[in-house]
Amino acid sequence: MTVIGLCALTAFISHMALAVFNDGVRPFMLGFIQGQSTRSATTAVSFGLSAGFIFGLGAPMALSTGVLNPWLIFLPTDILGIVSPKKWLAPLLGGAWGALIVFGLNGANTIAHDLPVDFLTAMQQMAMPILFLFTLFPVLAITKQFGRLYGGIAGAVELAIVVLTMKLWPNMFAGALAMAVGVLMLIGFAVTKDLGQRKLDKTAGQAVELPEGEDPMASLFSASATRLRKYLPLFMVLGAGVCVLSQMHIFGGGEATSFLIAKGQYTEAAQVDFYRVFGFIPLIATTALASGAYGIAGFTLVYPIGYLMPNPVIAAVAGAAVFAIEVLALSYIGKTLGKLPTVRDSSEHLRSAISDALGLAILFGSLMAANTMGGGLGILIVGGLYLLNETMGRPVVRMAAAPAAVLVGGIVLNLLYWLHLFMPVKS
Repeated sequence: MTVIGLCALTAFISHMALAVFNDGVRPFMLGFIQGQSTRSATTAVSFGLSAGFIFGLGAPMALSTGVLNPWLIFLPTDILGIVSPKKWLAPLLGGAWGALIVFGLNGANTIAHDLPVDFLTAMQQMAMPILFLFTLFPVLAITKQFGRLYGGIAGAVELAIVVLTMKLWPNMFAGALAMAVGVLMLIGFAVTKDLGQRKLDKTAGQAVELPEGEDPMASLFSASATRLRKYLPLFMVLGAGVCVLSQMHIFGGGEATSFLIAKGQYTEAAQVDFYRVFGFIPLIATTALASGAYGIAGFTLVYPIGYLMPNPVIAAVAGAAVFAIEVLALSYIGKTLGKLPTVRDSSEHLRSAISDALGLAILFGSLMAANTMGGGLGILIVGGLYLLNETMGRPVVRMAAAPAAVLVGGIVLNLLYWLHLFMPVKS
């Protein structure tokens, strides 16, 4: 019931243009809110930017891990909420999607595991490359922003920490501590540079700040923040719902997190999702202030908090409190980010690094899954579909193309088996 109720709520909030999950859709919401864009046009944008992630990443990850994820839950409710012509219809459509997820996922898992070629079990091969290559995203971000020397130092530090963790704490996910140190190094470099630059500007008499009334974005940011604060109780209910879903341990906020949740490593999952937050706070804050639409999961802090909560009641209270603080602090966060350009740029590099690390990890893991379920023929089909997608201009987004190819490849191999043209690989 939690999933169904949350899907109904998020669809309703999307219909009200108060929040959407897809970061790419949020900038288009301002035109929709102001009546400059139609509901059908905004729906087309949302579907176009979300479909690949829903069917190519959200569904395969949920099927392979047995853990729900935001691409499968929140991206469809973005679309269903926006497309709904009536306010009362949005929660009904969202609730129906939640019911389909709850009852359909178990059925799909049962059917798939009974097939001659069990491609869902094979997809669990994706776990190892995703977990360990994801560890490197702070190193990539540091290299992109501060150069090869700093990147090399960060890489050496992370490698040493991973080796020590595997030796001293074998039951702990080896990349968790390394990621923490890498993110702290990135933030340290960025803050040091910003503070140094501000000191130089002040010394040179160049620190000139526009009065709030002369800032062309101030009035827009203020209006957006006021609009969101007006619906604070609704956002608190949303925060409570997302946090409770995370506390139930049937939901993971990211690719690596889904596998950690499936393994019961909730503390490590909380660490991983906490580090991701730093890459998204500036993006979510600025787009929310510019568009008047917040993120369905806020700054995503409710994910790691929820994983660690002892029961749903405390999780609900914590989630509501976190969302209240986030919404009330939006204006302050926006102003602070404006004074720390290097820190703000770090979030861009973090998101880019996360995409690079996961892109390679998911592709490599998908090929490992292809080899497990079909050997060379499996690699040919899955790799060929991925390359075909690239050649055709990526009708399926790159991040989702490889898992989608594994699903299609699994279906093809089963058809070949029934035609007596293929025998499953012996494990």
